[in-house]
Amino acid sequence: MERTLLAVFLCIMTFSVLANAPERPVLHIYHDSDYSSHKASAEAMKMGFNSALSERNFEVQGFRLQLLEKDHRGNSNRSLLIMRRFLQDDNALLMLGGLHSPPYIKHREFINQQGILLLVPWAAGGPITRYPDANNWVFRLSIDDTKAGLRLVEFARKKECRSPHMLLERTPWGKSNYQTITRALDKPEAPVTWFNWNMKMNATKIMLREIVSSGHDCVIFVGNALEGKQLVKALAQTPEAQRPAIISHWGITGGHFFEQVADELRAGIDLHFLQSCFSFQQRPHSEFAAQVWQRLVGAYPDKVIDGRFIQSPAGFIHGYDLGRVLLSALDQVVLSGDVKKDRAALRAALENLKQPVQGLLKVYEKPFSPWSESQPDAHEALGLEDICMASYNADGSIKVLNN
Repeated sequence: MERTLLAVFLCIMTFSVLANAPERPVLHIYHDSDYSSHKASAEAMKMGFNSALSERNFEVQGFRLQLLEKDHRGNSNRSLLIMRRFLQDDNALLMLGGLHSPPYIKHREFINQQGILLLVPWAAGGPITRYPDANNWVFRLSIDDTKAGLRLVEFARKKECRSPHMLLERTPWGKSNYQTITRALDKPEAPVTWFNWNMKMNATKIMLREIVSSGHDCVIFVGNALEGKQLVKALAQTPEAQRPAIISHWGITGGHFFEQVADELRAGIDLHFLQSCFSFQQRPHSEFAAQVWQRLVGAYPDKVIDGRFIQSPAGFIHGYDLGRVLLSALDQVVLSGDVKKDRAALRAALENLKQPVQGLLKVYEKPFSPWSESQPDAHEALGLEDICMASYNADGSIKVLNN
């Protein structure tokens, strides 16, 4: 009886100590992304970033790192509201960006003037990292549209596309691609058709009919999964001999695009799209990639399809590599708990990483540097050599093509 009472007493004391133990201070990372219409990309970025943080048990210098999902639903004004809430959060260290470029182009001045440290693992719009001032708070590890257009045009020429036609989203993202693609084509009056978000089937058919009747044999497409679906389905209703090839930006891979157009693609629609050059589909894995893959499978088994691949894999790859770059920068600063000071210190560290960082895409040797007009790529971790073309396999996995 006495032993039982003693055991109960010890249990009570243990729970009491644990209950009163001071909790580790938390640092918030806001993930400003589209968890509604393009959930696959948002989930992939979150998984990749968290996979990197998990290697440190989500801890750094006694602080706990916590990623918070913030759904802007593809709306720039909602993204701005999330930024304002971020600034009111005394525990908010940085923001992780999402798929859409327009919020970060439209609100670029606000981001930099307010000192919002923004790390971008997907959005590709060229102006995002090119704020015309050294007080630049945006860092990207993703495809950059000042390079993406070059790769799209290069691939069109390899396919012997004689008469390309641009089909571009009417947003700052689409307009930034127009400039790059036009320069790469070396045709100041290169033909282009503009479309708005949530493009409908009838409008898509009319656009496609006009492109085909004008003799264009490939379409350089810049849009996301919802509009890409309409394009592929409209193309499938075009006589096979008249179908132009689609050479697409990678925005189509951010949602449930493949599931919606699988039958059309398996029937022979000619579709290629951008990806960064690493793929988990490339076997055998390196020892490092194999370890990352096993952690991914262990942590997110329900997200791994047939035990072999995930949706929107570039989101995971970029999110993971960016998370590792962040951890390296955190190792160079002493966190004070004053988030404004810590953001500034972290920004300076990102611009001057002292140790190479092993990632999935490559080893990052000083991926960032102080921005200036003479160094417009200073806040870009990837270059043209890191951008490849890809296509879908029959099962929905992505096959990256060698340059």
